Amino acid sequence: MITKENVTAAVEEWLSTNDYFLVDTEITPDGRIVIEIDHADGVWIDDCADLSRTLQEKLGDELGDYELEVGSAGIGQPFKVVQQYRNHIGKTIEVMTSDAKKIQGELKSVSDDGQQFTVTTREKQKLEGQKRPTMVEVDKTFAIAEVKYAKYLLAFK
Repeated sequence: MITKENVTAAVEEWLSTNDYFLVDTEITPDGRIVIEIDHADGVWIDDCADLSRTLQEKLGDELGDYELEVGSAGIGQPFKVVQQYRNHIGKTIEVMTSDAKKIQGELKSVSDDGQQFTVTTREKQKLEGQKRPTMVEVDKTFAIAEVKYAKYLLAFK
């Protein structure tokens, strides 16, 4: 019987010779093995096909009746691994906080230990000596483990 560990090990071996990183490996109850990979510059279909062929060669008979799917982490889908946060520094993201507030802003940084990230947002604030509120930039830091999700926000200009 095939296990997630066997599949992940085979994927990691392929990744060691490529610039991709593993986002997720899932074996579904309905007999599908779903591999999500990502890359700083996007994922190419040829590389997905190459990984699929490699897995079929390495796992061979273990695949049995499983359906193998290799693809990219979907654009606009929540981040699953720290490397996705790092790849989106300088881009606009949406964060759903643990208290269900949506915040949009520019992803400024990710901590070295991968536990936190900082987003710069724009908020109205009443500054001292001014009659009306003014839009100001505010940095907000979040613990990755404590947000419901963070995802890249597509902008059409």
